[in-house]
Amino acid sequence: MSRCSTINVTTLAGRSEAVEVGPSASVGDLKRKISLLAPENQRLYFRGALLGDNAAELAECGLSDGARVNLVAAMRGGGFSPGKGKGKGDGGKGKGGKGGGKGKGDGKGGKGKGGKGKGGKGKGKGKGKGGAKQVVVKPHRHEGVYIASGKEDVLVTRNLAVGDSVYGEKRIAVEEGEGEEKTKIEYRVWNPFRSKLAAAILGGVDSIWMKPGSKVLYLGAASGTSVSHVSDLVGETGCVYAVEFSHRSGRDLINVAKKRTNIIPIIEDARHPQKYRMLVGMVDCIFADVAQPDQARIVALNAALFLKNEGHSVISIKARSSRDTPESQPRSSRDAPEMHPPPPPPPLQLTLEPYERDHAVVVSCYRQDKSKKQKTS
Repeated sequence: MSRCSTINVTTLAGRSEAVEVGPSASVGDLKRKISLLAPENQRLYFRGALLGDNAAELAECGLSDGARVNLVAAMRGGGFSPGKGKGKGDGGKGKGGKGGGKGKGDGKGGKGKGGKGKGGKGKGKGKGKGGAKQVVVKPHRHEGVYIASGKEDVLVTRNLAVGDSVYGEKRIAVEEGEGEEKTKIEYRVWNPFRSKLAAAILGGVDSIWMKPGSKVLYLGAASGTSVSHVSDLVGETGCVYAVEFSHRSGRDLINVAKKRTNIIPIIEDARHPQKYRMLVGMVDCIFADVAQPDQARIVALNAALFLKNEGHSVISIKARSSRDTPESQPRSSRDAPEMHPPPPPPPLQLTLEPYERDHAVVVSCYRQDKSKKQKTS
């Protein structure tokens, strides 16, 4: 910036303020100039990027005369609420010992006394409130899932990759056992707003048909957020075949699988299960979250190849749009219900409110066609 510039700063309240910036100004100078406009919990953003404090960034980001900078509130992390504490301390009052000595000499002697010193003892008092409450972890009725009770009850899974956080979730370390046999076990908080399976568990689904040692085919694995928790749930003896079509999300999924040996990432279209047939064995359960209009067909194709007889599928579906409601259907179809009998209800259907709007999970059981079974036998 070769000359003095005017930067337009827009606050969260919508006010626009002009700030003069000198030719050698840094972002730190700009922040100090707008400190009266921005509370402490706001950060300086330009074109979607958070600005640093070095002087070079001001010119690199193109903050020229008339540029506009927005103040954006900083996001806070989730998990347990932090405790609040207050403390007071009083400080060092005390008296030290007396030091000195007497000296005698020949002839005209001399006497001397040492000085007195103070210092020494200090007293301090401190009080604190609202620190971290001890967390108690109890098993959930679904095997492999747990409930952590602290300031609030949260759903957790036992971390298979200790020390690793997949999507910034909170981790809880709990000591179990007594005496010398005490061991530290780490759990990961399972966020129902980011995982439809967690939302179904908190919604009261009868069974998720997954437990330690299960083999699960996960269709629509995305970046591996929910897959990582399923990996924790089935444990080292189980296996998760994670299918994702997007190459961008697939890269994140592969990074998750590098630290979890029971995840097998498959970057392929779930509509064509024959393409990854050589990678997947028979599974106990299929979880599908592919958000496609032919989702039931996709699950059926995969179930025919991979799901064991009497195995179960858990499908996350989005509710019908308004154009599919009975009012928008042709009059003939509404007036002649006997021509279009309603399909049989699924074994279990559960809404995901309040965690997901217009979503539900459908749990179904797979039974092989008897005619096909006889042919194969």
